[in-house]
Amino acid sequence: MAGITPVLGASAAVAMLIAGGANAQAPAKNDYAKPETWLCRPDKTAKNYCNVDLSTTVVKADGSETTEAYKADPKAPIDCFYVYPTVSNDPGVVSDMNEGPEEINVVKAQFARLGAKCRLYAPLYRQFTLTALRAGQSGKPMPGANDPATRGVGYADVLDAWNYYLAHDNKGRGVVLVGHSQGSGVLTQLISKEIDGKPVEKKLVSAILMGTRLPVDQGKDTGLFKDIPLCKAPSQTQCVIAYASFRDTIPPPPNSLFGKAPSDGQIAGCANPAALGGGKAELHAYLSNGVQITNSGTQTTWVNGKPNPATPFVSVPGLLSAECVQKNGFSYLEVHVNAVPSDPRTDTISGDVVQNGQVNPAWGLHLIDANLEMGNIVDVVGQEAKAWLAKAK
Repeated sequence: MAGITPVLGASAAVAMLIAGGANAQAPAKNDYAKPETWLCRPDKTAKNYCNVDLSTTVVKADGSETTEAYKADPKAPIDCFYVYPTVSNDPGVVSDMNEGPEEINVVKAQFARLGAKCRLYAPLYRQFTLTALRAGQSGKPMPGANDPATRGVGYADVLDAWNYYLAHDNKGRGVVLVGHSQGSGVLTQLISKEIDGKPVEKKLVSAILMGTRLPVDQGKDTGLFKDIPLCKAPSQTQCVIAYASFRDTIPPPPNSLFGKAPSDGQIAGCANPAALGGGKAELHAYLSNGVQITNSGTQTTWVNGKPNPATPFVSVPGLLSAECVQKNGFSYLEVHVNAVPSDPRTDTISGDVVQNGQVNPAWGLHLIDANLEMGNIVDVVGQEAKAWLAKAK
């Protein structure tokens, strides 16, 4: 499938992982005491991929630009634990434990900025690869892709990393779980099996599950998770923020991979980090500038007639807004671009999945689910941290 994005996963990859097939021997366990099994952790000095340049050019509607520096907080009072989406281009069905540019770039785009509010933990794991996903979606699944032993490798790795973190690093601290796409699917399993309704739930500040379709009962804030509701306010803890984003001009088509729960009587949970209480709100986006983790078409020109800035990220205050909506049987984050043709700033953003030169509407803005709300997420995590610490006293 030429042109397909590297960040696919929650529905398609999980569906492929649960398919049956011939038996295969499960790989040996990872040793998460080894620094090389982590992309980020606070005590990792060499190859800590969360220690990166996150400087941002703020582009205002009149085309003026300012530079915003970023500074991590080494004394942050809580932790964040991240599981990344389907990005691996490794040739097998399951990725190896050697980080490539895909894993490094996605951590920079989706997670590192949370270092302003929490200590960062991001394990490597043997995920279902983009290579295998492409093959399966083209109708030519790779040998072994449906083996039962394969389906649980990634989850088992993340579970081992989580248990290592709890035993050796947590020390009673609050923790935010962060995932996107396949990562959200893995964390959904982890929360359902290991956290929901169990004593460790008290450590949970919140879970942020992006690019997924978390089942929630109609008219309620719980569903698959029995004891962990959707977040309704930044002061709420032990709750979940979940969403999948679509342009208001390209709503989910009937075959959409996101926005609809898999069973009747439920909807896909949607909690907007910019407005947890509901309604429409401006997004504080941090959009990738130049080097992309995704194949999402052409690079945006931020200001007409001006070269793009040199910073790795761009922020566009006032350009984007969003709200959670329920339309045509779907529940999703509806994103609006507040285009003003008369000003010099861009009137569009890239982020659609482009296949064979055409936008695939079924994916929505899956590629930039995290980027769209990153500033809002950082703010929410900061407020949740204060609320959790106050309750923990």
